[in-house]
Amino acid sequence: MIDEIDEKEKNNPLAVEAVPKLMVKFAVPSIIGMLVSALYNIVDQLFIGKGVGTDGNAATNIAFPFSTMCIAVALLLGIGGASCFNLAMGRGDTKRAGYFAGNAFTMLIISGVVISAITFAFLTPLLKLFGSTDNILPYAQDYVFVSAFGFPFLILTTGGGHIIRADGSPQMTMACNLTGAIINTILDALFVLVFDWGMKGAALATVIGQVVSAIIVIVYIRKFRTVKLTADHFKPHWATIQRVASIGMASCFNQLAIMIVQIVLNNSLKHYGGLSVYGADEPIAVAGIVMKVNMIVFSIVIGLAQGTQPIESYNYGAKTYSRVRQAYTLALTTGAVISIIAFICFQLFPRQILSVFGTGTDTYFDFGTKFFRIFLFFTWLNCIQPISSTFFTSIGKPIKGVFLSLTRQILFFIPILLVLPLFFGIDGIVYTGCTADFLSAFVAVIMTVYEFKSMKGLEKNDTGYKAVEA
Repeated sequence: MIDEIDEKEKNNPLAVEAVPKLMVKFAVPSIIGMLVSALYNIVDQLFIGKGVGTDGNAATNIAFPFSTMCIAVALLLGIGGASCFNLAMGRGDTKRAGYFAGNAFTMLIISGVVISAITFAFLTPLLKLFGSTDNILPYAQDYVFVSAFGFPFLILTTGGGHIIRADGSPQMTMACNLTGAIINTILDALFVLVFDWGMKGAALATVIGQVVSAIIVIVYIRKFRTVKLTADHFKPHWATIQRVASIGMASCFNQLAIMIVQIVLNNSLKHYGGLSVYGADEPIAVAGIVMKVNMIVFSIVIGLAQGTQPIESYNYGAKTYSRVRQAYTLALTTGAVISIIAFICFQLFPRQILSVFGTGTDTYFDFGTKFFRIFLFFTWLNCIQPISSTFFTSIGKPIKGVFLSLTRQILFFIPILLVLPLFFGIDGIVYTGCTADFLSAFVAVIMTVYEFKSMKGLEKNDTGYKAVEA
Protein backbone atom coordinates (compact mmCIF):
# COMPACT_ATOMS: atom_id res chain seq x y z
CA MET A 1 0.00 0.00 0.00
CA ILE A 2 2.82 2.43 0.89
CA ASP A 3 4.55 1.58 -2.39
CA GLU A 4 1.34 2.34 -4.31
CA ILE A 5 0.99 5.76 -2.67
CA ASP A 6 4.68 6.51 -3.30
CA GLU A 7 4.18 5.64 -6.97
CA LYS A 8 1.20 8.00 -7.18
CA GLU A 9 3.25 10.78 -5.62
CA LYS A 10 5.97 10.29 -8.22
CA ASN A 11 3.40 10.79 -10.97
CA ASN A 12 1.68 13.80 -9.38
CA PRO A 13 3.13 17.19 -10.47
CA LEU A 14 2.30 18.68 -7.06
CA ALA A 15 4.77 16.25 -5.53
CA VAL A 16 7.67 16.45 -7.97
CA GLU A 17 7.58 19.57 -10.16
CA ALA A 18 9.67 22.59 -9.15
CA VAL A 19 7.69 24.87 -6.82
CA PRO A 20 8.31 28.04 -8.90
CA LYS A 21 6.95 26.24 -11.97
CA LEU A 22 3.89 25.09 -10.02
CA MET A 23 3.37 28.63 -8.72
CA VAL A 24 3.29 29.95 -12.27
CA LYS A 25 0.87 27.20 -13.27
CA PHE A 26 -1.55 27.73 -10.38
CA ALA A 27 -1.02 31.31 -9.22
CA VAL A 28 -1.13 33.11 -12.58
CA PRO A 29 -4.61 31.82 -13.52
CA SER A 30 -5.74 32.46 -9.94
CA ILE A 31 -4.42 36.03 -10.05
CA ILE A 32 -6.17 36.63 -13.35
CA GLY A 33 -9.36 35.18 -11.91
CA MET A 34 -9.21 37.44 -8.85
CA LEU A 35 -8.32 40.46 -10.98
CA VAL A 36 -11.29 39.76 -13.19
CA SER A 37 -13.53 39.63 -10.11
CA ALA A 38 -12.17 43.00 -8.97
CA LEU A 39 -12.41 44.45 -12.46
CA TYR A 40 -16.11 43.59 -12.64
CA ASN A 41 -16.65 46.32 -10.04
CA ILE A 42 -13.93 48.62 -11.39
CA VAL A 43 -15.35 48.54 -14.93
CA ASP A 44 -18.83 49.35 -13.65
CA GLN A 45 -17.38 52.21 -11.60
CA LEU A 46 -15.48 53.59 -14.61
CA PHE A 47 -18.48 53.70 -16.92
CA ILE A 48 -20.86 54.84 -14.19
CA GLY A 49 -18.46 57.66 -13.27
CA LYS A 50 -18.46 58.83 -16.89
CA GLY A 51 -22.15 58.23 -17.61
CA VAL A 52 -23.87 58.90 -14.27
CA GLY A 53 -21.47 60.89 -12.08
CA THR A 54 -20.32 61.06 -8.46
CA ASP A 55 -23.65 59.88 -7.00
CA GLY A 56 -23.47 56.81 -9.22
CA ASN A 57 -19.94 56.08 -8.00
CA ALA A 58 -21.12 56.42 -4.42
CA ALA A 59 -24.01 54.02 -5.15
CA THR A 60 -21.62 51.29 -6.33
CA ASN A 61 -19.78 51.68 -3.03
CA ILE A 62 -23.02 51.20 -1.12
CA ALA A 63 -23.72 48.12 -3.26
CA PHE A 64 -20.23 46.68 -2.78
CA PRO A 65 -21.09 44.68 0.40
CA PHE A 66 -23.51 42.55 -1.64
CA SER A 67 -20.72 41.44 -3.97
CA THR A 68 -18.41 40.86 -1.02
CA MET A 69 -21.04 38.71 0.65
CA CYS A 70 -21.32 36.56 -2.48
CA ILE A 71 -17.55 36.20 -2.74
CA ALA A 72 -17.39 35.24 0.95
CA VAL A 73 -19.81 32.35 0.44
CA ALA A 74 -18.06 31.34 -2.78
CA LEU A 75 -14.69 31.17 -0.98
CA LEU A 76 -16.19 29.32 1.99
CA LEU A 77 -17.31 26.50 -0.27
CA GLY A 78 -14.85 26.89 -3.15
CA ILE A 79 -11.58 27.13 -1.24
CA GLY A 80 -12.94 24.79 1.44
CA GLY A 81 -13.87 22.20 -1.16
CA ALA A 82 -10.61 22.65 -3.08
CA SER A 83 -8.45 22.35 0.04
CA CYS A 84 -10.29 19.25 1.28
CA PHE A 85 -10.09 17.76 -2.21
CA ASN A 86 -6.31 18.30 -2.47
CA LEU A 87 -5.63 17.14 1.10
CA ALA A 88 -7.57 13.94 0.39
CA MET A 89 -5.73 13.42 -2.90
CA GLY A 90 -2.40 14.00 -1.15
CA ARG A 91 -3.28 11.20 1.27
CA GLY A 92 -4.30 8.97 -1.62
CA ASP A 93 -7.99 9.02 -0.57
CA THR A 94 -9.51 9.53 -4.03
CA LYS A 95 -12.88 8.08 -2.98
CA ARG A 96 -13.55 10.78 -0.39
CA ALA A 97 -12.08 13.54 -2.55
CA GLY A 98 -14.99 13.30 -5.00
CA TYR A 99 -17.54 13.99 -2.26
CA PHE A 100 -15.73 17.17 -1.23
CA ALA A 101 -15.86 18.52 -4.79
CA GLY A 102 -19.45 17.47 -5.50
CA ASN A 103 -20.93 18.72 -2.24
CA ALA A 104 -19.15 22.04 -2.62
CA PHE A 105 -20.69 22.55 -6.08
CA THR A 106 -24.16 21.74 -4.78
CA MET A 107 -23.94 24.17 -1.89
CA LEU A 108 -22.60 26.92 -4.17
CA ILE A 109 -25.82 26.77 -6.17
CA ILE A 110 -28.12 26.62 -3.14
CA SER A 111 -26.41 29.49 -1.33
CA GLY A 112 -26.56 31.74 -4.41
CA VAL A 113 -30.33 31.32 -4.71
CA VAL A 114 -30.81 32.02 -1.00
CA ILE A 115 -28.74 35.24 -1.06
CA SER A 116 -30.65 36.51 -4.11
CA ALA A 117 -33.99 35.87 -2.41
CA ILE A 118 -32.90 37.71 0.74
CA THR A 119 -31.68 40.67 -1.33
CA PHE A 120 -34.96 41.02 -3.22
CA ALA A 121 -36.98 40.77 0.00
CA PHE A 122 -35.01 43.37 1.98
CA LEU A 123 -33.37 45.55 -0.68
CA THR A 124 -34.11 49.07 0.61
CA PRO A 125 -33.53 48.34 4.32
CA LEU A 126 -30.22 46.66 3.48
CA LEU A 127 -29.06 49.61 1.36
CA LYS A 128 -29.85 52.03 4.21
CA LEU A 129 -28.04 49.72 6.62
CA PHE A 130 -25.02 49.77 4.28
CA GLY A 131 -24.80 53.57 4.60
CA SER A 132 -26.85 54.97 1.71
CA THR A 133 -27.89 58.62 1.87
CA ASP A 134 -31.17 59.85 0.43
CA ASN A 135 -29.37 61.19 -2.65
CA ILE A 136 -27.60 57.91 -3.36
CA LEU A 137 -30.49 55.51 -2.59
CA PRO A 138 -32.31 55.57 -5.98
CA TYR A 139 -29.07 54.84 -7.85
CA ALA A 140 -28.20 52.01 -5.47
CA GLN A 141 -31.69 50.49 -5.76
CA ASP A 142 -31.48 50.41 -9.55
CA TYR A 143 -28.03 48.83 -9.49
CA VAL A 144 -28.56 46.15 -6.84
CA PHE A 145 -32.04 45.06 -7.96
CA VAL A 146 -30.66 43.99 -11.33
CA SER A 147 -27.34 42.70 -9.89
CA ALA A 148 -29.17 40.34 -7.52
CA PHE A 149 -30.30 38.19 -10.46
CA GLY A 150 -26.62 37.39 -11.04
CA PHE A 151 -25.67 36.42 -7.48
CA PRO A 152 -26.14 32.64 -7.98
CA PHE A 153 -23.99 32.79 -11.13
CA LEU A 154 -21.32 34.93 -9.42
CA ILE A 155 -21.07 32.49 -6.51
CA LEU A 156 -20.97 29.42 -8.76
CA THR A 157 -18.31 30.96 -11.01
CA THR A 158 -16.07 32.13 -8.16
CA GLY A 159 -16.35 29.04 -5.98
CA GLY A 160 -16.42 26.58 -8.85
CA GLY A 161 -13.26 28.12 -10.26
CA HIS A 162 -11.31 27.10 -7.18
CA ILE A 163 -12.44 23.49 -7.45
CA ILE A 164 -11.65 23.43 -11.17
CA ARG A 165 -8.15 24.67 -10.33
CA ALA A 166 -7.81 21.97 -7.65
CA ASP A 167 -8.71 19.44 -10.35
CA GLY A 168 -5.56 20.53 -12.19
CA SER A 169 -7.16 22.92 -14.71
CA PRO A 170 -6.17 26.46 -13.66
CA GLN A 171 -6.24 27.61 -17.29
CA MET A 172 -9.94 26.72 -17.49
CA THR A 173 -10.62 28.83 -14.40
CA MET A 174 -8.77 31.71 -16.03
CA ALA A 175 -10.65 31.32 -19.32
CA CYS A 176 -13.96 31.19 -17.48
CA ASN A 177 -13.31 34.45 -15.63
CA LEU A 178 -11.81 36.25 -18.62
CA THR A 179 -14.78 35.42 -20.82
CA GLY A 180 -17.22 36.96 -18.36
CA ALA A 181 -15.05 40.03 -17.85
CA ILE A 182 -14.69 40.74 -21.55
CA ILE A 183 -18.43 40.42 -22.07
CA ASN A 184 -19.08 42.71 -19.09
CA THR A 185 -16.70 45.39 -20.38
CA ILE A 186 -18.15 45.45 -23.90
CA LEU A 187 -21.75 45.51 -22.67
CA ASP A 188 -20.96 48.18 -20.05
CA ALA A 189 -19.80 50.56 -22.75
CA LEU A 190 -22.85 49.73 -24.88
CA PHE A 191 -25.51 49.84 -22.16
CA VAL A 192 -24.22 52.85 -20.17
CA LEU A 193 -22.60 55.14 -22.74
CA VAL A 194 -24.51 54.27 -25.94
CA PHE A 195 -27.98 53.23 -24.74
CA ASP A 196 -27.81 55.52 -21.66
CA TRP A 197 -29.33 52.89 -19.37
CA GLY A 198 -27.37 54.20 -16.38
CA MET A 199 -27.09 52.08 -13.24
CA LYS A 200 -29.42 49.35 -14.53
CA GLY A 201 -27.37 49.03 -17.71
CA ALA A 202 -24.12 48.58 -15.80
CA ALA A 203 -25.71 45.94 -13.58
CA LEU A 204 -27.23 44.09 -16.53
CA ALA A 205 -23.85 43.94 -18.27
CA THR A 206 -22.34 42.40 -15.14
CA VAL A 207 -25.10 39.79 -14.82
CA ILE A 208 -24.80 38.66 -18.45
CA GLY A 209 -21.04 38.20 -18.04
CA GLN A 210 -21.59 36.17 -14.86
CA VAL A 211 -24.17 33.91 -16.54
CA VAL A 212 -21.78 33.04 -19.38
CA SER A 213 -18.96 32.26 -16.92
CA ALA A 214 -21.26 30.05 -14.83
CA ILE A 215 -22.28 28.06 -17.92
CA ILE A 216 -18.60 27.30 -18.60
CA VAL A 217 -18.20 26.05 -15.01
CA ILE A 218 -21.24 23.77 -15.32
CA VAL A 219 -19.95 22.31 -18.59
CA TYR A 220 -16.58 21.56 -16.96
CA ILE A 221 -18.18 19.83 -13.97
CA ARG A 222 -19.56 17.18 -16.30
CA LYS A 223 -16.00 16.26 -17.35
CA PHE A 224 -14.07 16.43 -14.07
CA ARG A 225 -10.53 15.12 -14.68
CA THR A 226 -8.91 13.53 -11.63
CA VAL A 227 -12.02 11.93 -10.10
CA LYS A 228 -15.14 10.76 -11.90
CA LEU A 229 -18.03 12.63 -10.27
CA THR A 230 -21.32 10.74 -10.02
CA ALA A 231 -24.78 11.88 -8.90
CA ASP A 232 -24.07 10.59 -5.39
CA HIS A 233 -21.13 13.00 -5.03
CA PHE A 234 -23.53 15.96 -5.41
CA LYS A 235 -26.03 14.79 -2.79
CA PRO A 236 -25.51 16.92 0.36
CA HIS A 237 -23.77 15.06 3.19
CA TRP A 238 -23.71 17.06 6.40
CA ALA A 239 -20.32 15.80 7.63
CA THR A 240 -18.72 16.57 4.26
CA ILE A 241 -20.24 20.06 4.08
CA GLN A 242 -19.18 20.74 7.65
CA ARG A 243 -15.58 19.81 6.87
CA VAL A 244 -15.56 21.92 3.70
CA ALA A 245 -16.96 24.91 5.58
CA SER A 246 -14.47 24.56 8.44
CA ILE A 247 -11.53 24.62 6.03
CA GLY A 248 -12.94 27.45 3.90
CA MET A 249 -13.96 29.52 6.88
CA ALA A 250 -10.76 31.58 7.02
CA SER A 251 -11.13 32.86 3.46
CA CYS A 252 -14.86 33.39 3.98
CA PHE A 253 -14.36 35.35 7.19
CA ASN A 254 -11.74 37.47 5.48
CA GLN A 255 -14.38 38.56 2.94
CA LEU A 256 -17.12 38.92 5.54
CA ALA A 257 -14.76 41.10 7.54
CA ILE A 258 -14.22 43.25 4.46
CA MET A 259 -18.00 43.51 4.06
CA ILE A 260 -18.52 44.53 7.69
CA VAL A 261 -15.71 47.07 7.43
CA GLN A 262 -17.28 48.49 4.26
CA ILE A 263 -20.63 48.90 5.99
CA VAL A 264 -19.17 50.53 9.10
CA LEU A 265 -16.88 52.70 6.96
CA ASN A 266 -19.76 53.90 4.77
CA ASN A 267 -21.84 54.84 7.79
CA SER A 268 -18.88 56.56 9.46
CA LEU A 269 -18.12 58.54 6.30
CA LYS A 270 -21.78 59.46 6.03
CA HIS A 271 -21.85 60.74 9.63
CA TYR A 272 -18.46 62.44 9.97
CA GLY A 273 -18.47 63.60 6.34
CA GLY A 274 -21.74 65.40 7.02
CA LEU A 275 -20.00 67.25 9.86
CA SER A 276 -17.05 68.28 7.66
CA VAL A 277 -16.46 70.55 4.68
CA TYR A 278 -16.64 67.51 2.39
CA GLY A 279 -20.31 66.62 2.97
CA ALA A 280 -21.76 63.11 3.27
CA ASP A 281 -21.80 61.93 -0.36
CA GLU A 282 -18.32 62.80 -1.68
CA PRO A 283 -16.33 60.87 0.99
CA ILE A 284 -18.43 57.75 0.26
CA ALA A 285 -17.71 58.09 -3.46
CA VAL A 286 -13.97 58.60 -2.81
CA ALA A 287 -13.75 55.65 -0.43
CA GLY A 288 -15.44 53.42 -2.99
CA ILE A 289 -12.89 54.29 -5.65
CA VAL A 290 -9.91 53.97 -3.30
CA MET A 291 -11.06 50.62 -1.90
CA LYS A 292 -11.72 49.18 -5.36
CA VAL A 293 -8.40 50.38 -6.76
CA ASN A 294 -6.69 48.81 -3.77
CA MET A 295 -8.69 45.65 -4.45
CA ILE A 296 -6.75 45.30 -7.69
CA VAL A 297 -3.53 44.99 -5.69
CA PHE A 298 -5.23 42.87 -3.03
CA SER A 299 -6.62 40.59 -5.73
CA ILE A 300 -3.12 39.89 -7.01
CA VAL A 301 -2.03 39.02 -3.48
CA ILE A 302 -5.10 36.83 -2.89
CA GLY A 303 -4.46 35.15 -6.24
CA LEU A 304 -0.90 34.38 -5.16
CA ALA A 305 -2.20 32.95 -1.90
CA GLN A 306 -4.82 30.83 -3.65
CA GLY A 307 -2.21 29.65 -6.13
CA THR A 308 -0.21 28.18 -3.24
CA GLN A 309 -3.22 26.30 -1.86
CA PRO A 310 -2.97 23.11 -3.98
CA ILE A 311 0.83 23.01 -3.50
CA GLU A 312 0.69 23.55 0.26
CA SER A 313 -2.28 21.25 0.84
CA TYR A 314 -0.95 18.32 -1.18
CA ASN A 315 2.60 18.50 0.14
CA TYR A 316 1.52 18.97 3.74
CA GLY A 317 -0.70 15.90 3.36
CA ALA A 318 2.26 14.06 1.80
CA LYS A 319 4.58 15.33 4.61
CA THR A 320 7.01 17.06 2.24
CA TYR A 321 7.20 20.16 4.42
CA SER A 322 10.11 21.84 2.67
CA ARG A 323 7.95 22.32 -0.42
CA VAL A 324 5.20 23.83 1.72
CA ARG A 325 7.62 26.41 3.11
CA GLN A 326 9.04 27.12 -0.32
CA ALA A 327 5.59 27.82 -1.79
CA TYR A 328 4.71 30.19 1.06
CA THR A 329 8.02 32.07 0.84
CA LEU A 330 7.79 32.48 -2.92
CA ALA A 331 4.23 33.83 -2.69
CA LEU A 332 5.19 36.26 0.06
CA THR A 333 8.24 37.58 -1.82
CA THR A 334 6.25 38.12 -5.01
CA GLY A 335 3.40 39.74 -3.07
CA ALA A 336 5.82 42.13 -1.37
CA VAL A 337 7.20 43.34 -4.71
CA ILE A 338 3.68 43.96 -6.07
CA SER A 339 2.61 45.74 -2.89
CA ILE A 340 5.64 48.06 -2.89
CA ILE A 341 4.95 49.07 -6.50
CA ALA A 342 1.33 49.83 -5.55
CA PHE A 343 2.46 51.90 -2.55
CA ILE A 344 4.64 54.07 -4.80
CA CYS A 345 1.77 54.63 -7.26
CA PHE A 346 -0.70 55.53 -4.49
CA GLN A 347 1.73 58.05 -3.00
CA LEU A 348 2.73 59.71 -6.28
CA PHE A 349 -0.42 59.64 -8.44
CA PRO A 350 -3.58 59.73 -6.26
CA ARG A 351 -5.26 62.62 -8.09
CA GLN A 352 -4.57 61.10 -11.50
CA ILE A 353 -6.10 57.78 -10.40
CA LEU A 354 -9.23 59.55 -9.13
CA SER A 355 -9.55 61.47 -12.40
CA VAL A 356 -9.90 58.21 -14.33
CA PHE A 357 -13.27 57.69 -12.60
CA GLY A 358 -14.74 61.04 -13.59
CA THR A 359 -14.71 64.66 -12.51
CA GLY A 360 -15.42 66.20 -9.11
CA THR A 361 -15.16 69.30 -6.98
CA ASP A 362 -11.94 70.61 -5.42
CA THR A 363 -12.99 69.22 -2.03
CA TYR A 364 -13.61 65.82 -3.65
CA PHE A 365 -10.06 65.66 -5.01
CA ASP A 366 -8.54 67.09 -1.81
CA PHE A 367 -10.15 64.39 0.32
CA GLY A 368 -9.41 61.71 -2.25
CA THR A 369 -5.70 62.55 -2.38
CA LYS A 370 -5.44 62.50 1.42
CA PHE A 371 -7.39 59.24 1.65
CA PHE A 372 -5.17 57.49 -0.91
CA ARG A 373 -1.88 58.54 0.66
CA ILE A 374 -2.68 58.00 4.34
CA PHE A 375 -5.32 55.27 4.40
CA LEU A 376 -3.15 53.04 2.16
CA PHE A 377 0.23 54.02 3.62
CA PHE A 378 1.04 50.45 4.72
CA THR A 379 -0.14 48.84 1.48
CA TRP A 380 3.37 47.42 1.14
CA LEU A 381 2.68 45.20 4.19
CA ASN A 382 -0.77 44.09 3.09
CA CYS A 383 0.46 40.90 1.43
CA ILE A 384 1.52 39.22 4.69
CA GLN A 385 -1.86 38.67 6.33
CA PRO A 386 -3.86 37.10 3.43
CA ILE A 387 -1.00 34.86 2.28
CA SER A 388 -0.45 33.65 5.86
CA SER A 389 -4.16 33.13 6.46
CA THR A 390 -4.47 30.98 3.33
CA PHE A 391 -1.33 29.09 4.36
CA PHE A 392 -2.93 27.95 7.63
CA THR A 393 -6.13 26.98 5.83
CA SER A 394 -4.18 25.01 3.23
CA ILE A 395 -2.38 22.90 5.81
CA GLY A 396 -5.65 21.99 7.53
CA LYS A 397 -5.52 24.43 10.48
CA PRO A 398 -8.70 26.46 9.93
CA ILE A 399 -8.90 27.97 13.42
CA LYS A 400 -5.57 29.72 13.01
CA GLY A 401 -6.54 30.74 9.49
CA VAL A 402 -9.85 32.17 10.68
CA PHE A 403 -8.21 34.09 13.51
CA LEU A 404 -5.62 35.58 11.19
CA SER A 405 -8.26 36.48 8.61
CA LEU A 406 -10.12 38.45 11.28
CA THR A 407 -7.15 40.44 12.63
CA ARG A 408 -7.02 43.26 10.08
CA GLN A 409 -10.71 43.92 9.59
CA ILE A 410 -12.47 42.91 12.81
CA LEU A 411 -9.94 42.91 15.66
CA PHE A 412 -8.12 46.08 14.58
CA PHE A 413 -9.88 48.09 11.88
CA ILE A 414 -13.39 48.39 13.32
CA PRO A 415 -12.36 49.27 16.92
CA ILE A 416 -9.90 51.88 15.61
CA LEU A 417 -12.54 53.20 13.19
CA LEU A 418 -14.99 53.65 16.05
CA VAL A 419 -12.48 55.39 18.34
CA LEU A 420 -10.24 57.68 16.26
CA PRO A 421 -13.05 59.76 14.64
CA LEU A 422 -14.34 60.63 18.11
CA PHE A 423 -11.18 62.69 18.59
CA PHE A 424 -10.14 63.63 15.04
CA GLY A 425 -13.39 63.62 13.06
CA ILE A 426 -13.18 62.42 9.47
CA ASP A 427 -9.37 62.55 9.65
CA GLY A 428 -9.57 59.74 12.20
CA ILE A 429 -11.17 57.56 9.53
CA VAL A 430 -8.31 58.37 7.16
CA TYR A 431 -5.71 57.08 9.64
CA THR A 432 -7.61 53.89 10.48
CA GLY A 433 -6.52 51.86 7.45
CA CYS A 434 -2.77 52.22 7.82
CA THR A 435 -2.88 51.49 11.56
CA ALA A 436 -4.86 48.26 11.06
CA ASP A 437 -2.59 47.17 8.20
CA PHE A 438 0.54 47.47 10.34
CA LEU A 439 -0.89 45.61 13.35
CA SER A 440 -2.31 42.70 11.30
CA ALA A 441 0.97 42.22 9.44
CA PHE A 442 2.84 42.09 12.76
CA VAL A 443 0.55 39.34 14.12
CA ALA A 444 0.80 37.33 10.87
CA VAL A 445 4.60 37.33 11.00
CA ILE A 446 4.65 36.02 14.58
CA MET A 447 2.15 33.22 13.88
CA THR A 448 3.86 32.06 10.69
CA VAL A 449 7.34 32.00 12.21
CA TYR A 450 6.04 29.84 15.05
CA GLU A 451 4.28 27.48 12.60
CA PHE A 452 7.45 27.08 10.55
CA LYS A 453 9.33 26.05 13.70
CA SER A 454 6.64 23.47 14.47
CA MET A 455 6.81 22.18 10.91
CA LYS A 456 10.56 21.67 11.16
CA GLY A 457 9.94 19.60 14.29
CA LEU A 458 7.47 17.41 12.38
CA GLU A 459 10.02 17.08 9.60
CA LYS A 460 12.67 15.79 12.01
CA ASN A 461 10.25 13.27 13.54
CA ASP A 462 9.22 11.96 10.10
CA THR A 463 12.87 11.67 9.05
CA GLY A 464 13.69 9.70 12.18
CA TYR A 465 10.69 7.44 11.66
CA LYS A 466 11.65 6.68 8.05
CA ALA A 467 15.27 5.93 9.13
CA VAL A 468 14.05 3.42 11.75
CA GLU A 469 11.60 1.88 9.25
CA ALA A 470 14.41 1.41 6.72
